[in-house]
Amino acid sequence: MYFQQFYLGCLSHASYMIGSEGVAAVIDPQRDVGIYLDAAREQGLSIEYIVETHLHRDFVSGHIELAALTGARIHLSAEAAAKFPHVPASDGHEIQFGRCCLKFLETPGHSLDSISILVTDLDRAPEPFAVVTGDTLFIGDVGRPDLSADYTPQQLAALLYRSLHEKLLKLPDSVEVYPAHGAGSLCGRQLSTERLSTIGKERATNYALQARTEQEFVRLITADQPERPAYFAQDAEINRAGALPLKDLPALPALRPGDVLALQEKGVVILDTRPAHQFAAAHIPGAVEIALAGQFASWAGTLLGLDAEVVLITEDQPRANEARVRLARVGMERAAGYLDDGMAAWIREGLPVEQTPNISVLELSRMLEQPASVQVVDVRRRIEWEEGHIEGALLKPLDKLRAMAADLDRARPVAVHCKSGYRSAIAASLLQCAGLPHVYNITGGFDAWKSSGLPVIEPAPAATEELHA
Repeated sequence: MYFQQFYLGCLSHASYMIGSEGVAAVIDPQRDVGIYLDAAREQGLSIEYIVETHLHRDFVSGHIELAALTGARIHLSAEAAAKFPHVPASDGHEIQFGRCCLKFLETPGHSLDSISILVTDLDRAPEPFAVVTGDTLFIGDVGRPDLSADYTPQQLAALLYRSLHEKLLKLPDSVEVYPAHGAGSLCGRQLSTERLSTIGKERATNYALQARTEQEFVRLITADQPERPAYFAQDAEINRAGALPLKDLPALPALRPGDVLALQEKGVVILDTRPAHQFAAAHIPGAVEIALAGQFASWAGTLLGLDAEVVLITEDQPRANEARVRLARVGMERAAGYLDDGMAAWIREGLPVEQTPNISVLELSRMLEQPASVQVVDVRRRIEWEEGHIEGALLKPLDKLRAMAADLDRARPVAVHCKSGYRSAIAASLLQCAGLPHVYNITGGFDAWKSSGLPVIEPAPAATEELHA
């Protein structure tokens, strides 16, 4: 049997292809589906089944386009109320092809329509060797239970507890666990960087599975959830209806500097996707920097919204096309074009540029020796802050920064940091857009501060134990 995980790092998203005797099923496909067509061709497989573990909130699925290209039928929970042709699946629903059997388990909790899929290779054993868990059970975590408009987080958490304990944790310890997301996803809090686990390992080490009662579990996983991005609800509805194929999106035009300036004056967002050091050296005034590395599309969706129209500033045309695809993966489709020849063209036209000074942690430490000299803004999540922070720093998580920036003193410089530098570069650009005249980005972030031996405010031992309980 063929079993392949496809991992999309920019969205921390895992999808799967399972094949046997010339037939294949794809589980939780990403929006750009060419990778599955290529793999099927290489393996001599025909994709006849598409399975969604639930209506995803954090990305736009490629199920409609993949079905159109292959003729495959889409299977997903009857609870999803999908608006496209599909096979509604409930507990015990099975798909069999070749020597492979996929059996569906209803595992609500992250969402009402969440399902998990038992995978059996009949050449290996009559019992399942793996379970594809979607967003129900992650490696090191479980799915967040606060994404429903109709159910409270506590109600969904109680459902999740029962799904885990009455179904998944009744599987043998040796059954392999394959989730839909890894570290970096906003669908959980403490997801591991590992991409494969077992029921036994999760039973022993997953913090959420250590809760002794349903009540304790509900309290544990509903506390301190990160803010849910507004675009999550929109993505669920896009996936319920089915997204436009990527090939049907309009072409991405190359724009001259004058065109870009005119669009900016009309309210179009200038989205600079270059590395932070390039943005810092010279950028268009009013541009938002979200580097193409890292969680680019997730942050763009969170901070700008799916309806934002953007002009892309990139290093070249291939990177512009990559940025366009990555934005479309979360449902951002309104790209007006990209600046042809990038900042070089802008500078040749003699148009104004802006800089963002970068400073080291040692320079920041020297600044802080002078009373009231600089405001330090920490844009990490609260859970990161509570595990250690710079004395006197102001906690303003990146996803809330715009709303929280109003109380900053515009007469004093602002120095921004995150864990290692990616989020702080975004934050610095947002503060400059908000009109703060003196903004510094701290290179290396809190990691550099700690490794330099500079003082850190850390929680008391009892608080530390509670944080990791």
